Amino acid sequence: MGGRRCDHGRHRRGVTLISSAIAGLNSDDIESFQILKDGSATSIYGARAMAGVIVVTTKKGTAGQNRINYTGEYTMRLKPSYATFNIMNSQDQMSVYQELQQKGYLNYAETANASETGIYGKMYQMLSQYDPHTGTFALDNTPAAKAAYLRAAEYRNTDWFDLLFSNGIQHTHSVSMSGGSDKAQYYASVSAMMDPGWTKKSGVERYTANMNANFNISKKVTFGVISSASYRNQEAPGTLSQTTDPVAGTVSRSFDINPYSYALNSSRTLDPDVFYTRNYAPFNIFHELDNNYIDLNVTDFRLQGKLTYKPIMKVELTALGAVKYSATTQEHKILDESNQAMAYRAMDTSTIRDANRYLYVDPDNIFALPVSILPVGGILERTDNSMFGYDFRASAAYNDVFHDTHIVNAYGGMEVNYVNRHMHWDRDWGLLFDDGEISAFNYLAFKQMAERNNTYYTLTNTRERSAAFFANATYSYKGRYTVNGTFRYEGTNRLGRSRSARWLPTWNLSAAWNVHEETWFEKLHPLTHLTLKASYSLTADRGPASVTNSTDIYGPYNPWRPFTSVKETGNELWQPATPELTYEKKHELNLGFEAGLWDNRLNVSFDWYTRNNYDLIGPALTAGYSAGLQQYANIAEMKSSGIEVSISTVNIRKKDFSWTTSFIYSHTSNEVTRLRSAERLIDLVAGSGFTLEGYPVRSIFSIPFAGLNREGLPTFLVNGYRTVTGIYFQETDPEELKFLKYSGSADPTDMGSLGNVFKWKGLTLNVFLTYSFGNVIRLDAAFANRYNDLRAMPKEFRNRWMVPGDEQHTDVPVIASSRQNRNDTNLQYAYSAYNYSTVRIAKGDFIRMKEVSLGYDFPKTWIAKFGFQSLGIKLQATNLFLLYADKKLNGQDPEFTNAGGVAVPMPKQLTCTLRFGL
Repeated sequence: MGGRRCDHGRHRRGVTLISSAIAGLNSDDIESFQILKDGSATSIYGARAMAGVIVVTTKKGTAGQNRINYTGEYTMRLKPSYATFNIMNSQDQMSVYQELQQKGYLNYAETANASETGIYGKMYQMLSQYDPHTGTFALDNTPAAKAAYLRAAEYRNTDWFDLLFSNGIQHTHSVSMSGGSDKAQYYASVSAMMDPGWTKKSGVERYTANMNANFNISKKVTFGVISSASYRNQEAPGTLSQTTDPVAGTVSRSFDINPYSYALNSSRTLDPDVFYTRNYAPFNIFHELDNNYIDLNVTDFRLQGKLTYKPIMKVELTALGAVKYSATTQEHKILDESNQAMAYRAMDTSTIRDANRYLYVDPDNIFALPVSILPVGGILERTDNSMFGYDFRASAAYNDVFHDTHIVNAYGGMEVNYVNRHMHWDRDWGLLFDDGEISAFNYLAFKQMAERNNTYYTLTNTRERSAAFFANATYSYKGRYTVNGTFRYEGTNRLGRSRSARWLPTWNLSAAWNVHEETWFEKLHPLTHLTLKASYSLTADRGPASVTNSTDIYGPYNPWRPFTSVKETGNELWQPATPELTYEKKHELNLGFEAGLWDNRLNVSFDWYTRNNYDLIGPALTAGYSAGLQQYANIAEMKSSGIEVSISTVNIRKKDFSWTTSFIYSHTSNEVTRLRSAERLIDLVAGSGFTLEGYPVRSIFSIPFAGLNREGLPTFLVNGYRTVTGIYFQETDPEELKFLKYSGSADPTDMGSLGNVFKWKGLTLNVFLTYSFGNVIRLDAAFANRYNDLRAMPKEFRNRWMVPGDEQHTDVPVIASSRQNRNDTNLQYAYSAYNYSTVRIAKGDFIRMKEVSLGYDFPKTWIAKFGFQSLGIKLQATNLFLLYADKKLNGQDPEFTNAGGVAVPMPKQLTCTLRFGL
């Protein structure tokens, strides 16, 4: 069940669907949206809801009126501060380095030629760096000179956050125009967003255009067209995929230059103007960001037409067609002088040459020495994705009222969807970026790829087709009692080949009683309105987009051969067919009410739901006779339930002043009741959460910590035995995994918000808080059996084990000496297990001051003199601070998962918005 995220929170899924529905639209273009809900599918993998419709009403012109509106938004993001985090300053860090040196590390012989070196490595390199012009070395080999060098590092306290982050202003400008006549109305808007980037190499430019037009061809026929287009150009630090070592239990990312991760993990003793060593090559974060980056270009276009015909007053026939196209180009440019390119040709000494894993040794020559496959130039990695599709829907609607008592609405139709996707990827070696961008590839790069069975390029085409038939009927008696029924029959080529698997009927039944429409309702004072509602549904989801098991999928591959001279291509089974693979399904029961009291001064909404999910899709273990040991199948079941409460109050309502409060609370719980899959220990203890039968869908387990031993090494309780290194991270036997302790769910069980809005004449003050409780967070992995002089360490190291007896007072392990590592070559397992132990878990509970804003709408009598119809300004502060969070987090944001790459937390930001209309 691969740790995929579960959207079991109803609010969270709503946000996801709405975001998809309004993609490409500006906030000014949206007039309103509705969720016509007959249930949304919930699964372990979370994907598109099959039976649920979102109606986004875009703005349109008004007959006889021509208007122009402008919105300008200016945002400044504040830089993070070391005061928020528990990172050691340079004085404390140097004390750790001195202990490392005393314990057999950071010596000249190993450090001068190490793959990763910082302060000490640079000092040793300077001792042997001779300048023939001056006849001197970069650093004198005297105790006084070396002490002065280290003393300067001790008091350096480099502020990486200040150097890598920017307070640059992000600004967005939007202009909209609307107007028309009785025969035609239009609404058009254009916008531009310029973002210099919060971090270095993260600038964005985005341009969008939208146009809506409606034509009244006759009293019975109308035609509307909606078009939207957008273009985005973005730059990001160069990044590679994250890899997990299931043996050692470590997660790493080669050539990681994420500015946020670098600021958190890099020693403050380092000089920002100096090149240190990474991957045996010179490295400076600012130089690397300028020479290793990703250019991203995204283009989107959509055109939709809607024809409506009313043959009679009560019947409306509609035909809607839309065509959509998007293209994304991503170019990862690794320039000639980047650390990543230089690593492929780093061989300054024989020691480095023999140890550098990026060099190539010809297997055809037993006497061959390591050589470079990239002697000159850099690397260009390009990925092109494109999508073309169209949608068509035909529907008929009937609305009638009989005797002012019986209200009948009927709606039905069909729709078809067509989507083609194309992906092309390739990696080009030896591109001379600094010399006219010409190719200077080395044949050895292709020889190595062939020998390793690597790919030079890939090409993927996918085709998705779906069709659906739907019907909806509503009956209401005097507006008091309403019943509604929805039926949908949908099929897709993504699932199993059998008719029962590929085609599925879904339905929803709901009823509502508007008690306030009863003649006796007045006796229930102070109630203003009361509605009771209930629904029961079967909805479904198509599952992960990557699952296409309707037929056997064969594809070419390159079988491994010991020599390139006998290289050949082959054909193999990529994915065996699963003819019965079907939709993920869910039965859901909803009960709720809405009530208003004291002339709607108090409004309350309450919903309770229970869900049973079954046929959930995930990777199942197979006998291994066909393609791989895993195959996607319907392997899991899950039950969940929850409540949602919304309370809004009008505390004060006077002529010029009002105070309103809104409170939202939701509680959800879920449990996987059946799962036919095996999990590894490393997956269960990772902070992303994983699935195990009998527990929530994204559970986090921990290795029981049993204290430190007399040497300061961490110990663990494994199946009744206390051990240091007896942890097998690849273990999959459920019996052998029972020693793990359940820490909690990665998803919160309780969440919501509290908002207060104060209005006085044209002034509006909004104070908005969000909160979340009921989940746990895996603390960042900070401990290892070996350290270098590049990395920063958390302040917990101040309380580390130092001498025998400290194990009685601290749970922070010793900095293992070189002798301890020689005596136990598996010591890295102990420190990896410590990072995944019960002591490295914190609560994810928090209360955040999400937003404080102050807006002012100028009186129309004032602005009319200057030709304005509206004029307003708003100042807004977002993500200001946490009112409450677990102290163990020590600055780690409870809402942010540091997955590396280009991930950064939510910034504190200040925004000024100006709006006016003519």
